[in-house]
Amino acid sequence: MNVTQSDATEQIGVFEPILRPKMPELDVLRGIASLSVFFYHGLYYARDFSLFTPVQRRILFAFSPGQFGVNLFFVLSGFLITGLLLDSRARPDYYRRFYVRRALRILPAYYAILLLLAVTRTASSSFLVMSLFYCANLSLIFGIKMSYPVLWSLAVEEQFYLVWPTVIHRITVRRLAILAGAIIIASPISRLVCFLPTQHANLSDSGCYYFTWNTMDGLACGALLAIAVREFCSDRRGLLRLSVLCLGFALMMALIGVPFGILTRQSKLGSALQAVPWNIGFTGIIGIVLLIGTSPRKSLVTSPVLIFFGSISYGLYMIHQLVFLGYSRFLAGALPMSLGQPNSWPGIWLRLAIVATVAVGISYLSRRYFEEPFLRLKDKLT
Repeated sequence: MNVTQSDATEQIGVFEPILRPKMPELDVLRGIASLSVFFYHGLYYARDFSLFTPVQRRILFAFSPGQFGVNLFFVLSGFLITGLLLDSRARPDYYRRFYVRRALRILPAYYAILLLLAVTRTASSSFLVMSLFYCANLSLIFGIKMSYPVLWSLAVEEQFYLVWPTVIHRITVRRLAILAGAIIIASPISRLVCFLPTQHANLSDSGCYYFTWNTMDGLACGALLAIAVREFCSDRRGLLRLSVLCLGFALMMALIGVPFGILTRQSKLGSALQAVPWNIGFTGIIGIVLLIGTSPRKSLVTSPVLIFFGSISYGLYMIHQLVFLGYSRFLAGALPMSLGQPNSWPGIWLRLAIVATVAVGISYLSRRYFEEPFLRLKDKLT
């Protein structure tokens, strides 16, 4: 069958630009990241697995990768923030626009959760002071217990926001790419150096994994992708090659690393490299999702349900552990023994359902009635 030039143009026209002001397919990834962390904390985190049958243990273990939802957040953030800054480098209000918009997005809900933690006495005053200045991830250096752990990743992000705009504004794109690549190499080395003196203790207890310099490789992977789609592989074929390369390398690295302990941070290799395949793999996934999301098959990566969870991901990430704590403190004891026990099989799922309902409800209300008024100020103030 002959295809006319106009027909060919129409076929080409169904592909949208890869980079757009709004990319709903990335909201889907945000939703997946937040749900991954939620299910990890609800079904796997701090649980005595010896109390369950082999089948039940397998089901619960299946949610252990949810901990890497934080890495997906980091790679996404690195990609989006770097892209935003690169696209606005020539603006005279470069710094003001970025920091005002970030403040309106992040600070209201963040300080609201700190107030809630203070009122409910969930976190110590010393930890709240550290969190007030976005240093929750450094609290263990000063001997301060991390009373509300999810805040560590927000501290990393805010420290990234503090430095990265100046870096992007002052160096060339080529040097920026080299710097991002250097960070991807340096962070695992830093994790290993941090791990060696504490290798006979729990790595998470030592605080190594939470330090900013030990977690920057995820942000750098996203930053490198943002640079690549603008400078080195801006066409669809180039992005596809890069994404497949990332996915293939991540899979190969994970498979080769399994016999050498990459699955646990309690080994030298795992302490340094466990997160690396995830970061690189997520980089490839973002590229693939961008390609699908701008193609005629975009419905595959624009699920309304996941877009909804993406829209409330910030609030859900911050509030869900507090709701889990509230359930244990106020509700678990009032339930029958078979349901109230934290390690009873029916009780696990009841707890998950109740906490999910409450946490999602709070996150939705927060987004619509508390966060949105601040977000609407973005265009007025910048």
